[in-house]
Amino acid sequence: MRNTFVSRNACAGDFSRPLAQWATKVAPTAVFAILSIAFVANAQAETVFVTLEKDNALAVVDPIAGKLIKTVEIGQRPRGIAISPDNKFLYVATSDDDTIKIIDAETLKAVGQLPSGEDPETFAINPAGDRLYVSNEDDSLVTVIDIADKKAVKQIKVGVEPEGITASPDNRWVVSASETTNMVHWIDPKTNTIVENTLVDPRPRALGFTADSQQLWVTSEMAGTLMVLDVKTKQIIKTISFDVQGVTRDKIQPVGVVIDKDSKRGYVALGPANRVAVINAQTFEVEKYLLVGQRVWNLAFSPDQKRLYTTNGTSNDISIIDLDSQKVTKSVGVGNYPWGVAVKP
Repeated sequence: MRNTFVSRNACAGDFSRPLAQWATKVAPTAVFAILSIAFVANAQAETVFVTLEKDNALAVVDPIAGKLIKTVEIGQRPRGIAISPDNKFLYVATSDDDTIKIIDAETLKAVGQLPSGEDPETFAINPAGDRLYVSNEDDSLVTVIDIADKKAVKQIKVGVEPEGITASPDNRWVVSASETTNMVHWIDPKTNTIVENTLVDPRPRALGFTADSQQLWVTSEMAGTLMVLDVKTKQIIKTISFDVQGVTRDKIQPVGVVIDKDSKRGYVALGPANRVAVINAQTFEVEKYLLVGQRVWNLAFSPDQKRLYTTNGTSNDISIIDLDSQKVTKSVGVGNYPWGVAVKP
């Protein structure tokens, strides 16, 4: 790929020669310029997709340029969104259509749909990309879908009002959080049965595994806390509270949560507190709070984990956080009530 790029930008000569040979024939500054252009072109390939719940649409954002590229109609009340492990397809829960839509990630055309059960909102894809697990909040169910066959293969009875759901990176667990029962349910994906339940703080909203699958982080919207669970024991090993200067406790409502691949830091969206909490994943201390847009819902890393993107529901924008400097660098208006976010390299 590099050779092809250079040959198209060379002024003259034998374009079939490798880059190393070609580079000896030109000035170092020219080589640097060409490689810089290649780097920028590669960086600009990253795309952020945001579901717009009240616009019934999908926003497409160039995060490098910091601008909205376009908006595509997607279906009724889109919320949850994820990208397939091979980055070829987007899956979008259109809640009022009672389906998960399959979208070609390049053309943004609908290419299929999955039988999600009633009112899908959140879902998780397993690491292999062949199973999708949907929270059916109204029916207290988790629906298991075979993606290739586009068929529901199992419905699992869970607690009341399931919403947050995630699959562990090692594919050992699928965990569903029930908001009213105040539990997380540990589902064995081999048998599609619940093998254990853990009582957590009121209204568990979102959850995420560390990259090594050894910890599960769970947010409690009503208690204003984050719980860290040990996967082996299924027990809480740490409960973290948040205290934002100038913000009343009733406004601190933790929702989305992500942990970086090295387990150095975790990030929690604090809802109407309009902040993202930065947590040291080794000491579990809150390092700082980052001011973002209004009613921050969900979070997603860039593929290289240099940036973090947040959806801000009532300010109708996303925030872009530079993770090296731990600063918000830009906000991008995307449309009415952004909710879910996914990133394509």
